Amino acid sequence: MTEKRAMKKSGDSQRTQKLEAILEIAKAMAVERNLTRLLEEIVENARQVAGAERGSIFILDRERGELWSKIAQGSQEIRFPADRGIAGYVVKTRKPLNIADAYGDERFNPEVDKTTGYRTRNLLTVPMVSAKNEVIGVLQVLNKAAAGLAFDSEDEELLLAFSGQAAAAVENALLYEEISRLFEGFVSASVGAIEARDPTTSGHSERVAVLTCTLADAVNRIHSGPLAKVSFSLEQIKEIRYAAVLHDFGKVGVREHVLVKAEKLYPHELTLVLARFDFIRRTLEKEALERQLAIGRTSEPREAEGLLRQAGEDLKRRLEELEDARKFILASNVPTVLDRGGFERLQKIAIQTYSSFEGPLPYLSSGELLSLSIPRGSLTPQDRLEIESHVTHTYNFLSKIPWTRNLRRVPEIAYGHHEKLDGSGYPRATQNSEIPVQTRMMTICDIYDALTASDRPYKKAVPVPKALDILADEVKQKKVDAELFRVFAEARIFERMTFSRCGT
Repeated sequence: MTEKRAMKKSGDSQRTQKLEAILEIAKAMAVERNLTRLLEEIVENARQVAGAERGSIFILDRERGELWSKIAQGSQEIRFPADRGIAGYVVKTRKPLNIADAYGDERFNPEVDKTTGYRTRNLLTVPMVSAKNEVIGVLQVLNKAAAGLAFDSEDEELLLAFSGQAAAAVENALLYEEISRLFEGFVSASVGAIEARDPTTSGHSERVAVLTCTLADAVNRIHSGPLAKVSFSLEQIKEIRYAAVLHDFGKVGVREHVLVKAEKLYPHELTLVLARFDFIRRTLEKEALERQLAIGRTSEPREAEGLLRQAGEDLKRRLEELEDARKFILASNVPTVLDRGGFERLQKIAIQTYSSFEGPLPYLSSGELLSLSIPRGSLTPQDRLEIESHVTHTYNFLSKIPWTRNLRRVPEIAYGHHEKLDGSGYPRATQNSEIPVQTRMMTICDIYDALTASDRPYKKAVPVPKALDILADEVKQKKVDAELFRVFAEARIFERMTFSRCGT
């Protein structure tokens, strides 16, 4: 009697230890948000709880009426109707099913064994019921590890207790995944909104995100030098990705005609200039005609012939000069670098006057001269200030999003992508250590993509070697991080971009 009590006490103690172990496992599972890793943990822990050789987990897809498995040990992913087989039976009945002889049960499908080459002797399948009393899937273990034994009632009880904890963890992970997909959709829609307003830079945000994540991954593999202590977790990589892909969202706050300005003069300004030159040409022709009529009325025939010829030559010369000026203005309107003489000629053209209904007026207004004299690009100082305001718009927008603890630095990282280490950037003119390393990486990638992109109407794509030379010059001027650029160039990040570490 004493021996039986001791054995019972020992058995109860082991059972208590197993239940305590299940609770510890449940705590660990509760914090895992990656569904794939969670399912792997559940299967491995279920196998240990029941003392089984193998295990599988099947999740119920209610919309499609199917059971699917992302992790089925010893086999590939499986998907089948939710009312089929042993798993389907357990979903329907919501009760455990313990089969001592697999091949002796007609509900068992031997095709899986044929596919995998694994021989199933016995199996235990239990429903995974959530706190809302909904079946979210089934947990199955195969072949009791102890030779010659099958799963008993204690295995069933323990696995059922474990499956309840697993159900809660899976439900949380599925909800997290659903929220993540929802947010990814929001991010994609946000980027789409940017590109809809500025189609010329389509794809820029995603390319910068991929470049920056790939650079971060390369930094993770450095174990010596100034970057040896810099590393990024998967969550930090995701944070970098969101910051990079949304870094230009503030462009929605920039007026569209400024955002897509391809030439120095806006289209309506150029139309006005060309119309003015057409008016000047007609005015010159009118004045020449009036001069010729006056000559005909007041001069002797012999004298008039020479004067008329001179008037015709003067008109031809003035029209040719006018046309040359018009062509030079059109050439100056294209965003290329003008030499010093070009600016001087523009000024000479601008101060010439023509006769209008309001009296003498200059060929070009002061605003038109200012725009045409832009030394690089197509933006006036006022235009550039408005374009630069997109950074502040981005920060203000991102700051309104209730980011999770792991993503809370997204606004800060995105805010500084146009800052330079020497304080010459914008909008805050921050310097050196004030700029996060994540932002420094994004700055390099942003500059590189802006230089090499072939979809900008206001500039030609710069070849890769030239783009790297320009970035190297930025390093020499202490505007860009030297070590990060070295990694970018030596690892040739631009040639091996990948989404694998971008948190997608």
